[in-house]
Amino acid sequence: MKTNSQLEHQSLEYYLSLKYPMSIYPEDDGGYTVIIPDLPGCMSQGETLEEALENINEARELWIETVYDSGKKPIPLPSKRIAI
Repeated sequence: MKTNSQLEHQSLEYYLSLKYPMSIYPEDDGGYTVIIPDLPGCMSQGETLEEALENINEARELWIETVYDSGKKPIPLPSKRIAI
């Protein structure tokens, strides 16, 4: 099992390959908002579900790359959430 210090030194590709749970919210006026709760502030929108999912994937990649390049804080690992 890897320790926290070992996890902090993973490659960028490792973090980009992780699958994070998402929360999807349909908007009253159409469209969708998608949030990745494990990545604070990582959210996006789209007029269709497909567009919202494409946009959140881009937002996730940019969030991870920005945090990784800054080196100021660790990138959280995905939590295990249950869909209800």
